[in-house]
Amino acid sequence: MTMTFTQQILTILMVVLGTMITRFLPFLIFPADKPTPKYIQFLGNYLPAAVFGLLVIYCLKNVSIFSGSHGIPELLSILVVIGLHLWKRQMLISIAGGTICYMLLIQFLF
Repeated sequence: MTMTFTQQILTILMVVLGTMITRFLPFLIFPADKPTPKYIQFLGNYLPAAVFGLLVIYCLKNVSIFSGSHGIPELLSILVVIGLHLWKRQMLISIAGGTICYMLLIQFLF
């Protein structure tokens, strides 16, 4: 099933609109001349760690240490994530490094 030209244009416009709203809305809701509300500061402090924890649980939910590769690629990748995070203290570098490590391990070793 293919989209008509009109559907393609409308889809592109909706994506652009959604992107613009999510980019500009925080600046409209929280202008620079007003203090940031306490609950937004709270979310800014605790959500990154919560998202990281959720990502860990999601990635490990189906790992079985009794079959397959016995969780070895996952364990090695977790160690890479921990090492990178202790070294660089950058969440995105830690996540990317662990993901790359895992993908290389399962593609070439396991």
